[in-house]
Amino acid sequence: MRRVPLANNECYHIYNRGVEKRDIFSCEGDYLRFLKSMKAFNTDKPIGSIYERYFLEKKGFGHPMSKIVEIIAYCLNPNHYHFILRQIADRGIEKFMQRVGNGYTKYFNHKYDRSGFLFQGKFKSIHINSNSYLLYLSAYVNENHFVHGLGRSSEWKYSSFSDYIGKTNWGICEKEIILDQFDNDYKQYTEFSRKNALYLKNKKEEKYLLE
Repeated sequence: MRRVPLANNECYHIYNRGVEKRDIFSCEGDYLRFLKSMKAFNTDKPIGSIYERYFLEKKGFGHPMSKIVEIIAYCLNPNHYHFILRQIADRGIEKFMQRVGNGYTKYFNHKYDRSGFLFQGKFKSIHINSNSYLLYLSAYVNENHFVHGLGRSSEWKYSSFSDYIGKTNWGICEKEIILDQFDNDYKQYTEFSRKNALYLKNKKEEKYLLE
């Protein structure tokens, strides 16, 4: 049993990293494969082979009426990922994460001629119990690349922050859930997000120095 039960219509911070802290993304193709699987597996319907049905036949990804989670924000870093998900179907987060994790592990192991687990156990989850916490976490997740000192978030294509500010349009996240609270003005949100991300980055560096 999970310490944090996953309930419908509730939001959760979901995260995990590579086993032994290893990189789980080695090139742009890996990031794109993971992003596409995030769309393909967000459904309550069987999809068969993601490679055959979605990459070769180009049939599209998922069905808008059959989603099992809403992806509010995400960031893919070289050795870990973060999501903010809202569950909208029974066991939606569990099913979504299992499909994404298993599918990507099979892809990665085949591509790099390896075997075994790729991720460090089951994904971790934290209940987001207030709107203020949701907004705060959106900054942390959207700019997680920056928080970890890996470069500017606005230049990182594999985070929903690039969608929030209009630089990319992967069509994966429900950014309106956050942006509507800033009058749908991405400039207001950018200021809010960067202020909080800078604070978190400084706190992280301060903790590292103290340790």
